[in-house]
Amino acid sequence: MKILFIRHADPDYEHDSLTEKGWREAEYLAQILSKQDITAFYCSPYGRARDTASVTLRKMGRDAEVLPWLREFDYFIDRPDCLERKRIPWDWLPQDWTQEPRFYNVDEWTENERMAASDIGGAYRNVTEQFDELLARHGYRRDGTLYRVERPNHDTIALFCHFGVESVLLSHIWNVSPMVVWHGFCAQPSSVTTLVTEERRQGTASLRMLSFGETTHLYNNNEPPSFAARFCECYDDDTRHD
Repeated sequence: MKILFIRHADPDYEHDSLTEKGWREAEYLAQILSKQDITAFYCSPYGRARDTASVTLRKMGRDAEVLPWLREFDYFIDRPDCLERKRIPWDWLPQDWTQEPRFYNVDEWTENERMAASDIGGAYRNVTEQFDELLARHGYRRDGTLYRVERPNHDTIALFCHFGVESVLLSHIWNVSPMVVWHGFCAQPSSVTTLVTEERRQGTASLRMLSFGETTHLYNNNEPPSFAARFCECYDDDTRHD
């Protein structure tokens, strides 16, 4: 089985939709996805993900099942450098989060005092458990750190979602702390991350990444990737610092 994690196109966060550029990105993405044999489509309930998916679905004459848990992982915490209001649990300054050894440990990252105060661990378990239920519907049931193959297949499922929740699901698949994925990777808007099952011994499968954050559909149309989700390369750059 193949899984496509698709981040929404360039966002208009104020209206929970897409910018003009985002709609172009969604169109170029649809040109690629519509050529694939996709078994099922799933989508976040948020407008920017649904708008991104709509272009592909319309082109293919298909529908997507909306999954509430596939929403952005926008649970809030007291970040150490931002005490005036709660923030999302990623985008910490590197000089802060890297000093916490527990953030590198899959079993201990939720024990950090700021994470524990907001029950991020409970939210994480809720999302990952429902993801595993979805995979079980497609023939692969979570068994410890791997998947028991109940119905081997070559299906392709596409999930239109968000960078934060995509990182949560990847960390669950890889059995690593999401802090490492949130801060070490960046899935640009409209990018596609592809994983495939490998059943090297009958009945047991793992998921392996073939590509992360693929944006070939943008380069093929001379459309530069959006800067959304990134931070400034140099401090004096006129791009996002926080």
